[in-house]
Amino acid sequence: MTKNKQFKSLLTQPNAFILPGAYDSMTARLIEEFGFPALYATGAGISNAQLGWADVGLTTVTEVAEIVSRMSDVTTIPIVVDGDTGFGNAINVLRTVKQLERAGASAIQLEDQVSPKKCGHFNGKEVISKNEMVNKIKAAVDARVDVNFSIIARTDAIAVNGLEDAIERANAYKEAGADVIFVEAPTTIEQMKAITAGVPNVPHIINLVEGAKTPLISLEEAQEIGFKIVLCANTVLRSAIKGVRESLKVLQRDGSQENIHDLICTWEERQQLFKLHEVKMWEEKYLKEHEVEEVQSK
Repeated sequence: MTKNKQFKSLLTQPNAFILPGAYDSMTARLIEEFGFPALYATGAGISNAQLGWADVGLTTVTEVAEIVSRMSDVTTIPIVVDGDTGFGNAINVLRTVKQLERAGASAIQLEDQVSPKKCGHFNGKEVISKNEMVNKIKAAVDARVDVNFSIIARTDAIAVNGLEDAIERANAYKEAGADVIFVEAPTTIEQMKAITAGVPNVPHIINLVEGAKTPLISLEEAQEIGFKIVLCANTVLRSAIKGVRESLKVLQRDGSQENIHDLICTWEERQQLFKLHEVKMWEEKYLKEHEVEEVQSK
């Protein structure tokens, strides 16, 4: 089964699932290692980790596609890519979808914010018109090569125009061809219930950001409300930031690595994650025979 079909299958299974965010090939490997069925190439995480800047629309489609391609090379699970606003208008969306699909994405998330966008849990967001976003969704549907490539439509309208407009937009995006609906940043459980009830017969994403606008709920609770996907976009990134800070604190305090072992993985764990054993097998297969041939020819 292709990765695209794997993701489609996840959308039709009875149970909800957690979608953790990755910001590079290492975190993508780790997510697969722990048995998650898919991963999310987080736009905020890529901006934070690769550019060193906040999630305010600074990344380019070329940068994101390059990172997604690297993630795809080292994983076997579907990748959902944060495509922001599509990096422009509906014409840009055509190119964005084609580029990310070629890079190895199985789904793209497109949002209706004004470009340059902001993190969905920041204040001061603006949204484009419903009709403009509908045309972006239609362009994305037309641009995909594989019909199993999924289009995820996100609306940030709750914070700008209120819940009623967000639900109206979500239904319009569904009608335009979106495979999954993502209403960003509900602030109460009641709003969550209204979203899934108000936009029926389509899989829903809930984005749970620690310390932000949406109440944190469990996977079981999310499923009961009607969500298919629980997005934990930057939990991995934030744990990495804390881990690096703790290690640097010890190095600065002690001037030694003596007390750092509880904060880092072992040498063996590191090499296992990055497949050193596979590299050694390739060396035996492709390099040793070549060395023997060279010796024999002399």
